[in-house]
Amino acid sequence: MSSPLVKKRDTALTKLMNKTAIVTGASSGIGHATARLFAKEGANVIVTARRSDALDALVAEIERDGGRAVAIAGDIRDEALAQALVETAVGRFGGLDIAFNNAGTNGEMGPTPGLSLDRWNETLAVNLTAAFLGAKYQIPAMLERGGGSVIFTSTFVGYTAGMPGVAAYSASKSGLIGLTQSLASEFGSRGIRVNALLPGGTDTPMAEAWVSTPEALAFVEGMHALKRLARPEEIARSALYLASDASSFTTGTALLVDGGVSINRA
Repeated sequence: MSSPLVKKRDTALTKLMNKTAIVTGASSGIGHATARLFAKEGANVIVTARRSDALDALVAEIERDGGRAVAIAGDIRDEALAQALVETAVGRFGGLDIAFNNAGTNGEMGPTPGLSLDRWNETLAVNLTAAFLGAKYQIPAMLERGGGSVIFTSTFVGYTAGMPGVAAYSASKSGLIGLTQSLASEFGSRGIRVNALLPGGTDTPMAEAWVSTPEALAFVEGMHALKRLARPEEIARSALYLASDASSFTTGTALLVDGGVSINRA
């Protein structure tokens, strides 16, 4: 027999009950933490990334905890993958309510004159064009449900702070904010909310390129008012806010979850 405490905990975790969500870049970091959180909050989750072994492990974790998840491995730049993710959401769970377009890359880093056109195009393809492809198929499915929430992972870099040596990264991530605003205004009257999530430095495998030495880590931590990096789970909770009805009047925003890096001067 369940105790009252257990019942209270179980009923509290229902912010996304009966919702279905797509999470890209789910094999590690922010995407992995968000997929687990969405599932704990009651959502059916379709997860994608390139590494099938990591996705299978994630699905096993979610199912072990009583959640529901499906993994589809692939390259986020592939339009067929974007379509397949939505078709799976509709076919397996009856529709799509939430899309967390989170997959991304640092791209080639270094002086801009040395950046090759191929690497520039590759970074834009992963960070910006793939997000467009996702939304292209996600939004029609959400319209069939009467509304939904689309979330893009952008960054403060190129928005509130310029940084040298990351031209392709900052340009592609800044482009997501423009895409966010355009889609929010285009589909707001039809119940679709679109927002960009802008994390600060976060302790993920992708961040290792920025903080590869103790000195670099100390420098990056010092950029933040909180003097530390975020945990992926902290960013996931902000994604949950944008995915849930708690943000029902929030659309077209660039939501800074950056530990104060945008305002810190000391």
